[in-house]
Amino acid sequence: MSTTTLAVLVPLLPFLGAAAGLLLGRTAPGFVRPLAVLPTLTAFALAVLVAVRQGGDTPVDAATQLTPTGSVPIELALHIDGFAALVAVLVGLVATCVQIYSTGYLRDDPRYASYAALVSLFTSAMLLVVYSGDLMVLLVGWEIMGICSYFLVGHYWETPEARAASLKAFLVTKLGDVPFLIGLFALATDAGSFRITRILGMVAEGGLDHPTLIALLLLAGVAGKSAQFPLHTWLPDAMAGPTPVSALIHAATMVAAGVYFVARLLPVFAASSAALVVLAVMAAVTMAGSALAALAQDDIKRVLAYSTIGQLGYMTGALAVGDRGAAVFHLLSHGAFKALLFLAAGVIIHAAGTNSLAAMSRMSHLRARVPDAFWTMTVALLALAAIPPFSGFFSKESVLGAAEHATTGHAAPIPGAAGWTVLVAGVLTALLTAAYATRLWLLAFHGKGAEAPDHGRQPRTMTVVLWVLAVPSLALGGLAYGKLPDWFDGDNLAPTLTTSVLGTGAALIGALVTYAAWRSVRAESAHVPLGAVAAHPEADAATVEAEAIASHTPAYGDVASAPDPADPGRLLLGPLHRHAAAGFHLDAVYTALFVRPVQAGASLVRFLDREVVDTYVHGAGALPRLLGAAVRRAQTGNVQTYVSALLAGTVVLVVAALVVATGA
Repeated sequence: MSTTTLAVLVPLLPFLGAAAGLLLGRTAPGFVRPLAVLPTLTAFALAVLVAVRQGGDTPVDAATQLTPTGSVPIELALHIDGFAALVAVLVGLVATCVQIYSTGYLRDDPRYASYAALVSLFTSAMLLVVYSGDLMVLLVGWEIMGICSYFLVGHYWETPEARAASLKAFLVTKLGDVPFLIGLFALATDAGSFRITRILGMVAEGGLDHPTLIALLLLAGVAGKSAQFPLHTWLPDAMAGPTPVSALIHAATMVAAGVYFVARLLPVFAASSAALVVLAVMAAVTMAGSALAALAQDDIKRVLAYSTIGQLGYMTGALAVGDRGAAVFHLLSHGAFKALLFLAAGVIIHAAGTNSLAAMSRMSHLRARVPDAFWTMTVALLALAAIPPFSGFFSKESVLGAAEHATTGHAAPIPGAAGWTVLVAGVLTALLTAAYATRLWLLAFHGKGAEAPDHGRQPRTMTVVLWVLAVPSLALGGLAYGKLPDWFDGDNLAPTLTTSVLGTGAALIGALVTYAAWRSVRAESAHVPLGAVAAHPEADAATVEAEAIASHTPAYGDVASAPDPADPGRLLLGPLHRHAAAGFHLDAVYTALFVRPVQAGASLVRFLDREVVDTYVHGAGALPRLLGAAVRRAQTGNVQTYVSALLAGTVVLVVAALVVATGA
């Protein structure tokens, strides 16, 4: 079987699995789990085979024209280079792990069939984005992911939080997609094609007429999809969805699509120095701001959500300094350890008896109760904090090394300002990342919140997946010295001495200061009594999650009265803590600037419709009705009245005729 045929099957199999799952979910429930896991697992295996055959060599290209458009043609095209091959492997791996994990996590969920089908469709759409060689076909996958995220984030649609989060995610990403679509058409008009290879060839020849405008329009869509400032606010709220969905969105689909798109078309953005500076500033603000916000969150999933935003900032920062190899390398390593973090958080949520909005200050003695989650999450947090030799160290250092190289001014056409912006923000974010990762580890596994009842061992499908993802989280970084550069344009991805010392030193300082702060506040709060705890009935993870979201409280006893006060985040942030915990009030700002004016405009339109337009409509109906009533009064049914009126009318007409004749 040819490589092209295998590549076509990779996104097609999850799509067919999704269709079959939706059709057979009610009539043949026994097939739901096999239809969820097997197509995705097969697609993953085929993606690995495609990557092996491609081998980082000449890209695989194939195309067939769709229905003629009469202008710029649209083609069903594949373009698989080293970047696409490896990203598809990541998508397949994470999606397979999520589907296997979900068979245990949502084992008693009545809507599991539709959930699993949507996850498969989500996976298929992302694989279509990765392999597509035509921007219009890529846009199809891009938009399908948007609607899948809407349904999956709103899986617990009975709760107002899930409904609001799904709607917010959809609207915010669509806000970016409007200029993104305009940018795609402008790019195709300048290049005369939607084919990625032809566009890149045109850029190499300097054929773009409006590179800055096109790049900025496209960046709006990237900011929305990849949750970059200022369109990042939807991602923390999306934690209202099931935890496996969070792992899928944060690690391999949706948010990774924007970064991958810029990497795919980096020469288009590099044609505009202004666009690169904007991208660098966007990345810097995103990195530092999200890390500060993560340090102030109490919900474990919101910490990880802000962490994702910050790590995506590293990726966009690498793209801003013109190194797509470093960006995609960090995308790969981040995908592994972030999926592990979320799935381990799901195990913790179940064991702690809390909800999907799991307060770390109310967790206690989890290390002994969930050893699989403890050890694997420790690995993932070390990778997140970029501690050597874990994978995050190598990929993050490749980003900082690229930024350092750009500061010298020798990385033309990359502006030196972009390099300095990314480098300074990257080192600061390394310190903050280690701080909130250490805080999460201490509060989740060494906290003194109220004790929750033990819900028993988690399903094996949930724990085995954690160890599978721990392998790349630990070992992926070694590829930076091996074959990986051959897949990424041959660029050197090995850490440099200067940035390694700066980044690792900052990370160690952040971790040690956080630990010291935790010891200090824990000693001060040792006298604080903990509240009594009631028993929680046995429940599966998804049930605990949904019920607790609906009640706005932890899912067991009166533990809300007994949080662990030993939170180092408050001490470290001081007066900034309140603002960071609220995401620096960006939602309030957007509400004041956009939501309220729109609501006021809607109220005005409603007033005009009811009081003005409806008045004219009602008046138009009232006038004939009044005339009809007047005429109806004259219709008495009395013949004598009619004859009298006839005679009177005749007399009036005769008199009038005589007057006219006399006057003449």
